[in-house]
Amino acid sequence: MASRPVFLPHSTAPFVHEQVVTFKWHAGMARSQAQKSIEELHVSAGDLGLLPLLEISSKGSNPLGIKLSAFNLTFRAPDETVLSVESAYQGSKVFRNGDHYPDLYRAGSRDAKLDERVKGRSDITHFDFFGERWPGQPMTAFYDWLYLQALAQHPDLLGQLDGYAGFTDIAFNPQKSAACQARCAAMSQGLRAAGMWEEVVRSQAAFLQVLAARRTAQPSLF
Repeated sequence: MASRPVFLPHSTAPFVHEQVVTFKWHAGMARSQAQKSIEELHVSAGDLGLLPLLEISSKGSNPLGIKLSAFNLTFRAPDETVLSVESAYQGSKVFRNGDHYPDLYRAGSRDAKLDERVKGRSDITHFDFFGERWPGQPMTAFYDWLYLQALAQHPDLLGQLDGYAGFTDIAFNPQKSAACQARCAAMSQGLRAAGMWEEVVRSQAAFLQVLAARRTAQPSLF
């Protein structure tokens, strides 16, 4: 058995509610095994009334969820370069000793994530995204911002999230990582329900102000 969060949109801060669901886990690295685990998670969540759900990852079977994976979701950066959310995130990390590898912007998503210069390092002090500095705390703020910005540039995909009760990411383990694409998708829907979507994606200041309220409302998320 395993446990994973289901991320549910909420129209008030923190704009996301997490419901931990226990389900039968299918071990193995094969994509088919991951899809079996996703099905088990969604069935167990359905027993709790959490339906319909969308798995957002490259391991899922729904084409929409695959497109919305941070590996596949792209956006146009300030220099007009088209980047994936994952490559933008990895290439913007600045470490305690000053290391910063913007060349990863041009790498494929998987290569950027697995690059030995950034893989496994936890000594991130902040992020530098084309000269715009982002704080390292709240720890998922920059990742969330990138993902929401990408969604804002794909209104067709954003609109297709309507009607889903919640979102999952089978690879996300809150014991090992913090940033999660499924939580970002739920946040986008929560912000839209609150009528705050356009305001929040407009500027860093507006977004961080919302996150400050989010952190106050639910400090365990950061």
